[in-house]
Amino acid sequence: MHDFKSNPQFQKLQGKKVLVTGGAGFIGSNLCEALLDLGVLVVCLDNFATGHKHNIEEFLGNDRFTLIEGDIRNLETCQKACNGVDFVLHEAALGSVPRSINDPITTNEVNISGFLNMLVAARDNGVKRFIYAASSSTYGDSKELPKVEDRIGKPLSPYAITKYVNELYADIFHKTYGLDTIGLRYFNVFGPKQDPNGAYAAVIPLFIKKLMNHESPVINGDGSYSRDFTYIDNVILMNLLCLTTENQQALNQVYNTAVGDRTTLVQLTELIKKYLSGYDPAISKVEIVNGPNRRGDIPHSLASVEKAMEMLGYEATHSIDKGIDKAVKWYVENQHSF
Repeated sequence: MHDFKSNPQFQKLQGKKVLVTGGAGFIGSNLCEALLDLGVLVVCLDNFATGHKHNIEEFLGNDRFTLIEGDIRNLETCQKACNGVDFVLHEAALGSVPRSINDPITTNEVNISGFLNMLVAARDNGVKRFIYAASSSTYGDSKELPKVEDRIGKPLSPYAITKYVNELYADIFHKTYGLDTIGLRYFNVFGPKQDPNGAYAAVIPLFIKKLMNHESPVINGDGSYSRDFTYIDNVILMNLLCLTTENQQALNQVYNTAVGDRTTLVQLTELIKKYLSGYDPAISKVEIVNGPNRRGDIPHSLASVEKAMEMLGYEATHSIDKGIDKAVKWYVENQHSF
C-alpha cells in the first residue's frame, strides 16, 4: 500500500473516529487498513453479505478497531454505528449490474433504503462529513467521453438507478439538514482483497484466478469494450483527500474517482497474462475465449479527473500497468486464501 503517512494533510486524522460501512469488503477493508495506519479510531460495520472476516482479521486485535456486525437496512444499527463518529465512509452496498438485474428488490433495499438510514443516522449523530461510494454506472447511456461529473445519461440497470438516487439523497440532506457529503464515482476499482469467487466477481480478480488455474477467461463481447480501471490506492487517496480537505467549495460535490485512462478488455487480459507469466510461464499459453456481451453493460468508460485535481489536489498514484503488477503479486502470494 502507498505510504499515506508521509502526507502532512492526512496526519490531521490522527485520533479522529471514522465509521467505515462495508468495512470487511474489498474497498472498505483497504480503507480500514489505511486509516488504522494513520492513527485513526476505526469502526467497521458489516453484515458479511459480500464482505469477509478474513479481510479484517489482522485488525481485530487492534484496540483502535471496533467491529459491529450488523445491517444498514436496520436504522437502529446505523444509529449505534454513528454514535460519537467524526466522519463516515459509506462503502456498504450490493454491487454488480448483473446482480441488480437478477434481484432488483434486494439491491434497492440495501443501496437506497440502507443509504437513507445511514444519512439519517449521520445527521442525528452530528457527523461532520459523509463520504460515500457513488458509481460510474450513473453515466448510463451517455456516449460522451471522457465522462464529466455534471453530464450524465439515463441509467441502464437497477444498480445504476440506486447509485444515482444516492447522489440525489445526499444533495437533499445537505440542502435540508446541513450534512456535508461527498460522492465518489468509482470507476472499475481493483486490487488486493478483491474477491475472485462467486457469480458476481469483478473481471480482474476473476481473470487472475482463472489464469492461475490455467483456465481460459471469457471476455464478454469482442474485447473492444474499454474501462478506466482504477487501482485501490487511487481510491484510498481520494477518500483521504475528501476527509481532510479544507476547501469548503470541494464539499457537497461528486467526483470521478479514476485514473483518466482507458484499457480495452483485450489489453487488460494481455497485461494480466504478462505479469502472471513472470510467476508461471505456462500462463502465457492459456487461450482467451469470447462470449456474448452482458446486459446493462456500457461499451466505453473513461473518466475526466480534472475536477478532483482542481478541487482536491488529486493526482493518481497508480496507472493500470503499475496496479496490475501489484495486484497480481498479491494474488500469487495469497492464493491459499481464496
